[in-house]
Amino acid sequence: MSLERELQQRSGSKCELCGSEENLSEYAVSDIKENGLKTVLYACKTCTEQMNDADSIDPNHWRCLNDSMWSEHDAVKIMAWRMLNRIKADWTQDLLGMMYMEEDILELAKASGDGEDDENKLIHRDVNGVILEHGDSVVLIKDLKVKGSSMVAKQGTAVRNIRLDHENETYIEGRVDGQQIVIITEYVKKT
Repeated sequence: MSLERELQQRSGSKCELCGSEENLSEYAVSDIKENGLKTVLYACKTCTEQMNDADSIDPNHWRCLNDSMWSEHDAVKIMAWRMLNRIKADWTQDLLGMMYMEEDILELAKASGDGEDDENKLIHRDVNGVILEHGDSVVLIKDLKVKGSSMVAKQGTAVRNIRLDHENETYIEGRVDGQQIVIITEYVKKT
């Protein structure tokens, strides 16, 4: 029996992480030397893209891990643990606290470097020192002139679904009045 057929049978032809039944394919868990069913899972296109690109992660999509983290299959548990560590929201930390993995499986999960604090990682903080994450909402605490335009972003304007600048911890990006702008973190407050 082919690996893909075994995965289809094991998963019931559903994504083993989110349960989607569309655009499914094999996904080999990276950073693990073993091959075969133990290190491969059946995943949808949405999960696969987000597992491969940290910038495309939609934290709400991964609320499905509340169920899939209890899978009996090692590859599913490993990727659930890794994604919970990549998202770093309050709810993911709660799930990580509940999650049980045997030591050897946990070591495989840690092989990617997820879950380790990176000394060189940029931390974006608002005016009050609260850590900002990708996808957060903020409010402007001051009227801001937008360089290169006549627009003024008014105090109290809500900016939803912000993006973090990966090169400068004082810059975030967000959409104000339909225009994508760069905002300095000292002028925003997380909501």
